[in-house]
Amino acid sequence: MSTSISGDPKIIKKVLHAGSKAVNFGNDCKVQFHFQTRLCDQDKTLLDDSRRMGDGKPLEIILGRKFKFELWEAIVQCMAIGEVSQFTVSKDLLTQYPFVSKTLRDVHLPADKRNNHRCVMTAHQHGIGHDDLNRLMSNPADLEFTIELVKVEEPNEYQKESWQMNELEQVDRVHELKELGNAEYKSSNHEAASKMYAEAIGILERLMIKEKPQSEEWNDLNKMKIPLLSNYSQCMMAKGDFYAVIEHCTSVLKIEPDNVKALFRRAKAHIGAWNPTEARADFERVVKLDHGLAASVKKEIDVLDQLIKSKDGTDKQLFKGMFSK
Repeated sequence: MSTSISGDPKIIKKVLHAGSKAVNFGNDCKVQFHFQTRLCDQDKTLLDDSRRMGDGKPLEIILGRKFKFELWEAIVQCMAIGEVSQFTVSKDLLTQYPFVSKTLRDVHLPADKRNNHRCVMTAHQHGIGHDDLNRLMSNPADLEFTIELVKVEEPNEYQKESWQMNELEQVDRVHELKELGNAEYKSSNHEAASKMYAEAIGILERLMIKEKPQSEEWNDLNKMKIPLLSNYSQCMMAKGDFYAVIEHCTSVLKIEPDNVKALFRRAKAHIGAWNPTEARADFERVVKLDHGLAASVKKEIDVLDQLIKSKDGTDKQLFKGMFSK
């Protein structure tokens, strides 16, 4: 049996498989669904299939967040979990579909393989990089969407993306990511930990863009970056990425020039990257700031001196491993 959606004759729904659970939809619900898109021609020509795109995962949209193809927001909200339905839609409502399809196809491609036309006029003149979509733009047609509603989550049931959060939620997320990163680091999962710290740093930097540089709010956010940058650099040290350690320790030192931990770590990274002059300068500054570390610094400088004496082109890679921790 076929029915129109909300009395609109331009959208006709036909249930192929009944769902198992009704849903109360609302703004910020995360909806996951699979889709197929076909022309309404004799051959039912297939244009798109979410299971054949990228890793084959369902498409995710957040209701009420201005997804560029509002038609899908409307039709999924008249479905139940597990339902599979077919929607025949008039071409009058499908002006944006070629551009949505292009985006979904191209997002999985390397950047150099994408056609980056964005202007509608240019796209109509030169195409959007897919022959079937170019034909659809030139000769608009009704389309048939087969939708399977896989999952619906309330806003409090999933981890929001940072762009969905208000400022307080984003700051809370930074603290959460820091704790998660610390737990991963303690388990020697350096890759996972570094991703947590990097995400937290990114959130803070986006928040700082909204504030006036050097204002109280900006400075508070900038100081919050210090332990995250420090922890991230420690992950990079464990991975032997000495240049990343130098970069992020330097970022800490721009905020806190006398941060002993950052200086000591950068000094060791300079040895690993074979910058002996810079390493010695950092070690000397560490001792000036904290005499309690004199013995530890002396041990590191003794090693550095031995390396300098025995240094030649083939020794460099051999000794790098000594400073990866």
